[in-house]
Parts: sequence; C-alpha cells; structure tokens
Amino acid sequence: MNILVCISSVPDTTSPINFNNNIFDTNGITFIINPYDEFCLTKAIHIKEKIGGDITVLNVGEANNDAILRKALAIGADKAVRINENPKNSKIVSECIANYCASQSFDLIFCGRESIDYNGGKVPGFLASQLDIPFINSCIGLDIIGDTIEVKREIDNGYEICESILPALIAGQKGLVEEKDLRIPSMRGIMTARTKPLEVVEIDTNSEQKISIVEFEKPSSRSECKIIDENNVEKLVDLLANEAKVI
Repeated sequence: MNILVCISSVPDTTSPINFNNNIFDTNGITFIINPYDEFCLTKAIHIKEKIGGDITVLNVGEANNDAILRKALAIGADKAVRINENPKNSKIVSECIANYCASQSFDLIFCGRESIDYNGGKVPGFLASQLDIPFINSCIGLDIIGDTIEVKREIDNGYEICESILPALIAGQKGLVEEKDLRIPSMRGIMTARTKPLEVVEIDTNSEQKISIVEFEKPSSRSECKIIDENNVEKLVDLLANEAKVI
C-alpha cells in the first residue's frame, strides 16, 4: 500500500494573531501540523502497521516548513517531500500536488478536510478532480477490504457508509482516529527522522493568480456582559429592546 498524506503548516491556535501593514505577522507564532492532517497521518500509520506499506508526507511551502515535515517523519512517515512553492491559494496547492502525483503511483491519498487557518476546504476536491480519482469528504472511519475501501463519512444529522475502489482520495477529520490515538514523536522516532529522506521538488504551475487578499481584520472584542437580577424582568426587557435591539 503506497500512501500519500498531504500536510499543511498552520499557526498554533494559542499563538497571538496580529497583522502588520495588512500582512500576517509571524513574530511569536508557533507553527504546527494542521490537526486534521495529523488525524490522517495517524490513520495512515495504523494502515501500515496492519497491512504494510510506505507513507510519504507532502507539503507545499517554503523552507520554514521543513520542521513540520521532520515531525511527521518522527511520528512514523517513511519519506517527506516539500514542493518549493508559495502556497498562495488552494488552486496552486492542488496543482502542485497533482503534478507531483502524476509521476508517482499512490494507492491512497489523505488530506485533512480543511486547514484551521483559512478553513477553505477546497484542496481535497480540487486535487481529486485533477487526478480523476474517487473523493470522499468528511471521513470519520476507514477500513480496507481487498482492493476497495469502506469509508464512514459525516453528514447532516448522521453519517453514511461509502465504498470505493482504489486509488482514492480521503479528506479526514476528527474521528478518523481517536484523539487519544494520535502519535507523539518518541526520542527514537526523532533520531530516526534525521536519517529519513526529505526531498525538495521544484514544480511549475500554470495556475493564474485569480484570488488575492484585499484586507485582514481581527474580530471585534467581546462586549462587557451585563448581569441582571432574575427578579428584575422589566430591566431585562428594557435592555433587550432598547440596547441590544433584539426584541
């Protein structure tokens, strides 16, 4: 089983988010593996442990992303690839990955459902379309049965079971594995990661820059919470009607 796990680098949600001249300020920001991608990587490792195979992790980005690829190798991936391109938008990222996959032979491709920074969720669908392979989104379970896969995916008010031939692309999320099963790099894994290959690839894309960011704006600060005595109904109604204007 030849498995590809697409990895994106995102800011840790505990990091302070600021903008300088309408540019994201990376000072003081800790970057991590996108959590949805980490669920996918752990599932890939489970598959490898069960039936064997090779796991390649791939990132579209610049040299500062090598650290998260090394972490993925320490967790259990066999090989890392970084496509040396500025990931300006989802179309460029998917084209870079598709161009790389054209020269490879992957049985199963994992992407996180979305990245937690832009929350676009477009890369998996774009990539599956460009590769012309089956695509299952919002996956919370996966079993391999011979040459096919059985996938459990989340839908409104429930879930559905899908079956697909291989190769296929899976967009995973929380539930694909349990949070308690996520792998933490061991000291042995960290040392081994230093000997595993990290390949840097140059790929030209023909994607036009049709999307541009006009402006960043931080959410407004939360207003002060007013506590009204439970017996003072008239005061509550007055504030809801005249200040909050919700009634």
